Amino acid sequence: MRRQDEAFAAGELALVYIAKRLKEAQRFEDLLTTAGVDYLVETDTYRGGLIFVSERVGAFFYVQPAAEASCREFLTQNGFKPYDKGPPDVAPQS
Repeated sequence: MRRQDEAFAAGELALVYIAKRLKEAQRFEDLLTTAGVDYLVETDTYRGGLIFVSERVGAFFYVQPAAEASCREFLTQNGFKPYDKGPPDVAPQS
C-alpha cells in the first residue's frame, strides 16, 4: 500500500524499482497495492540512454529493508526487473 514519507520516517529505505514511464509506474503501483506491499514512491532523476546519455525523470519505488528481498523476488515473478544496486564495493588488494 502506498505510504507517505511520515510512515517511513524512522529509517532508511531500499530502492527496489525505477519506472521510466507513467504507464509503467501505474502498473507497478497496482501490483504492489494488490499484493499489500507497503511502499513509498517519489519522482527523481536518473541517467539514461545509450548513445545520447541524458538526465530523465522517473518514479522511484522504495520499501523497508526488511521487505526488500521478498519484494524483489515478487517483482521478478511478475515480470519486472528490480533495480540493480550493482556489485558491492571491493577493497583493492595489496
